[in-house]
Amino acid sequence: MEVSLVRKRLLSAIERARVRAQQRRQRAGEAERAYAVFLDEVATPVTRMMATALKAEGYPFTVAAPSGGLRLASDHGRDDYIEFLLDMAGDEPQVLGRVSRSRGSRTLTSERPVKAGTAPGALTDEDVAAFLAEALEPWLER
Repeated sequence: MEVSLVRKRLLSAIERARVRAQQRRQRAGEAERAYAVFLDEVATPVTRMMATALKAEGYPFTVAAPSGGLRLASDHGRDDYIEFLLDMAGDEPQVLGRVSRSRGSRTLTSERPVKAGTAPGALTDEDVAAFLAEALEPWLER
């Protein structure tokens, strides 16, 4: 094989990688903007309403907004919370819900999409309410 052919293939691979990286950065920027809007206009109001309803039913939860996220935390344990975060690891960015629950000396943590296959800008208040209601079930058992 000639050096010129190897070099052509290498240059072609470099160009494809640059284009993919530029597209990934563009998608990431768009997803971060959509995620910020999602937090402000969808997730925060629904989570605050859920916290208010939980307190009315005797389940004390507090809403907090750590940098770049939103957390619904139980007032009974510092390791008991549900939080939203933006996952940029996959091909398509998506909003994940992280659920952390302590049981004795162990802390169980799981992450799952709020709504699988849905972009941050396409999530609705109904999606957030459904996710929270399902994620809260372990705390609601008495």
